[in-house]
Amino acid sequence: MHIPSWDLTIAYRDLNDPKIEHDLSTVTTKLSQFNTLSSEQISGLADALLLHDELSITVSTLSSYANCLLSVDASNAKAKQLSGQVDKLGSELAQALNPFLQAVIHLDEQGYEQLLSGSQLTPYRFKLDRELLLKTQLLSVEEEQLLSAMNIDGRNAWGRLYDNLTGSLKVTLSLQDDTEETVGLSQAASILYGGDSLRREPAWKAISGAMETHQESFAAILNALSGGRLTEYQKRSHTTPVHFLDPALHDGRIERATLDAMMSTTKDRRAVGQKAGKVMAQLFGTEKLKPWDELASMPPLGNAESHEYSFDEGIAIIREAFEGVDPEMAAFVDMMVENKLIDAAPQPNKRLGAFCTKFADSRTPLVFMTWGGSMSDVLTLAHELGHAFHNWVLKGTPRQQSSYPMTLAETASIFAENVVRDALMEKAQSDQDKLMMLWEEAQSALALMVNIPVRYEFEKAFYEQRQQGELTPDQLKALMAEKWREWYGDAMAETNDMFWASKLHFSIAELSFYNYPYLFGYLFSKGVYAQREAKGSHFYEDYKALLCDTGSMTAEEVVQKHLGMDIREPEFWQQSIEMVSRQIDEFEALVSKLK
Repeated sequence: MHIPSWDLTIAYRDLNDPKIEHDLSTVTTKLSQFNTLSSEQISGLADALLLHDELSITVSTLSSYANCLLSVDASNAKAKQLSGQVDKLGSELAQALNPFLQAVIHLDEQGYEQLLSGSQLTPYRFKLDRELLLKTQLLSVEEEQLLSAMNIDGRNAWGRLYDNLTGSLKVTLSLQDDTEETVGLSQAASILYGGDSLRREPAWKAISGAMETHQESFAAILNALSGGRLTEYQKRSHTTPVHFLDPALHDGRIERATLDAMMSTTKDRRAVGQKAGKVMAQLFGTEKLKPWDELASMPPLGNAESHEYSFDEGIAIIREAFEGVDPEMAAFVDMMVENKLIDAAPQPNKRLGAFCTKFADSRTPLVFMTWGGSMSDVLTLAHELGHAFHNWVLKGTPRQQSSYPMTLAETASIFAENVVRDALMEKAQSDQDKLMMLWEEAQSALALMVNIPVRYEFEKAFYEQRQQGELTPDQLKALMAEKWREWYGDAMAETNDMFWASKLHFSIAELSFYNYPYLFGYLFSKGVYAQREAKGSHFYEDYKALLCDTGSMTAEEVVQKHLGMDIREPEFWQQSIEMVSRQIDEFEALVSKLK
């Protein structure tokens, strides 16, 4: 079976490409130009912003290149070295800009408008308006520069440690026939998504065992990252208090009222997600879902066998579904495949997870995952291609208006999943085919309406307790188990106590609360997708317009403009959850009929 790997030569030929050293040298040299500019003159501020953007494109491209190589092979020593160099360069760039950015933030209204009156800086308004919101949290220029410098070998180093650990870990599966199988951690994780019922439980237990073996290291990473952030927030609270949720809310471009409305409404209706899990369990012949079956392919009914999809089959399914929305989306899939912008081949040192990134210089999107052959892998690929399409749509907008928050980022990805599921549902020739799609809907409901809130409430409770001191691995396990039981209820047979270690999202150095945006995107995308039938031929252009607005609006503004609703109110979230509830009822009815 052909499973593609990346061709990254669109950025650099390889790690020995002279262009890498040239780009590193160019950025280093041009950094000195900041010293020739005056932060007391409007022209100097404008030049500094433009210079920063010019250099950040190169730094971002280098960073993406190094990260792509390390994602495929976490042991790549030369890529690690490049990543370290680029991290340092990025910090130096941030330090160079800081005096100018602070000067911009402290301009009076007349000076601010004068700065943005130039045609080159007009697209900067939204981005700078967002910076103005942080005015009361600023430290001195010297303190901001020191913090940026220390993050290289402090905060960022803890994130690299997690990636290095999980990328190099090997786990041993103890199989039922008394044999053993040793695989990379990401390969073991991919087994959990498949239909191999004999290897799933051993894989889950092997992953949990590996996490427990290294639990002191993983606990140290979490404690260090959270402790560093809490100290920073305390220092930034010199004028107004900075809550540990505030940075995530700012980055997600949502208000606290929106987050609270979404989470409380979901908690009130968590029985919908729990029901999905319990009906899934019926197909495994159990009363409650086993943790190793939570992500698995739908078990075959009767004598049927689980279907394993080749990568080419998966791409064909996605392409056809995308074409049903508009031929332009299908052509986009062709472009991604033809240009080898997807890396899906299993590798022993491959990192966990799936993601979409891009090269800033060419604005080319890239997709990363590990293909295992399940329907879940098809939908994961669709999800990441949805992200990639979002980037592609924004390619023609000014760079300063093309950066969107995680909350809105999940719109296009989950929309893409819905498109594929619906296309397959329409083609379903039997109840078994329909059941498979409803299974995927149920699995999404369980993951996004139960598992994501577990992550959010665990992290929130962790930060609350972390303010009093570090948590031990046993305390972290107990906290995870508590939140797991609270949300899964009687849908799950046992808790996943080591989830705080195995889920890489908790150990991302650059940001916290990498969880609730998935729930936001899931429920928001339901509202967007509901418009597809209502708008008919007008939908596609309206959909692209919505995606374009994600780079220059808050989440509240996007929803108000395109859906005419207020996401700070429970009603918005209730209508989306009701759509999910109807699908789970349909799933339950079909399971009862077939069993």
